[in-house]
Amino acid sequence: MGARSHERPRQALHGLVTVAGAAALASAVVSLVVAVAGGLLMACTAPAPPALAGWLVAGVVSHAALMICGFLGTVIGMERAVAAGYRLALVAPLASACGAGLLMFGHHEGGSAAFVLAAIAFLIVNLEIVARQIAPHTVLLLLGAVSWLVGCILFDRRAGAPIQWWLVFLVMTVAAERLEMTRMTRRSRHAPLQLGVVMALLVAGASLCGSASVVGAVGSGLFGSALILLSAWLFKHDIARRTLLSDGLSRYMAVCLLGGYGWLAVSGVGWIGLALGWPLRDMALHSLGLGFIVGMMMAHVPVILPALTGVRLRFGAQFYLPLMALHASLAVRVFPGAADPLVRGTGALLNAATLLLFASTVLGASIAWRLKRRREIGVQD
Repeated sequence: MGARSHERPRQALHGLVTVAGAAALASAVVSLVVAVAGGLLMACTAPAPPALAGWLVAGVVSHAALMICGFLGTVIGMERAVAAGYRLALVAPLASACGAGLLMFGHHEGGSAAFVLAAIAFLIVNLEIVARQIAPHTVLLLLGAVSWLVGCILFDRRAGAPIQWWLVFLVMTVAAERLEMTRMTRRSRHAPLQLGVVMALLVAGASLCGSASVVGAVGSGLFGSALILLSAWLFKHDIARRTLLSDGLSRYMAVCLLGGYGWLAVSGVGWIGLALGWPLRDMALHSLGLGFIVGMMMAHVPVILPALTGVRLRFGAQFYLPLMALHASLAVRVFPGAADPLVRGTGALLNAATLLLFASTVLGASIAWRLKRRREIGVQD
């Protein structure tokens, strides 16, 4: 997510210039590490050790909360704060970072309350964005913020199905960004309305998923159907179909996006399978969380990281390696792994290795840019 035309120019606030911003991002990274460690422990077929470190227990118990609110919520909140251009907007990422820290220390009540505060602050920021410009994509961003708040309230009350609402938040955020990009193409005048219907179906599914028996199954079916329809909408309308024919960073981003849309459809199949009583929960959750969301993250890191931190990257073909590893490891996890817990655990381990590979790629690209810059300065001198 980058700054958009409807947003005011960035003023004194720029990414991680502030100590608070740096602390929030550091907390987000720790949340990711703890959540991944907890996920690996859950996917492991061997019995867990009798005495686990507290942070590992938190990684297992609060895996989704740390991954979605602690990591992604903090990063997205930081991006919104930078785009908004004023320091009070940092309340959202700081609160989500604090919430993650409290969860990791075993304080559920304090952590969940901090997440609610983060979601409220994030909602206020998005209300201001809509006030600046009322448009389909800004309204969708606002609805995504509402979904995050609903999920956090349910998590705080230990009720309902917060994960589905958190996923709605992420899906709506991505869909809003892609809807805005369709303005650069000759889109159908019905495209925003079509997307609105799909989002309504997604919200309806999330609303019912927390119910018991048949109603919950219907909710899962609606949720999965909405994801499949959204995948079809994105394949049809997204500009990535055109930028795929370009080169460099534009082509890389298009490959990431189109691959993510494929996993979005796979996730939809998984949710429908859950509605039918099939054991496809891992497919439903991780095709969406890893294949779609992490795929979007891989696409946008070369753009977002410089905007947030000032750290520049030298893009190259090496960025395709972790992307291919993501698709391959996730395919192992959700297809043969659906019937074999050992294979599923192996796929989860490969997923974690993929994230480490991507982080190493980004670090290497940063170093490469610095070296290139030094050479250019040396030539000028």
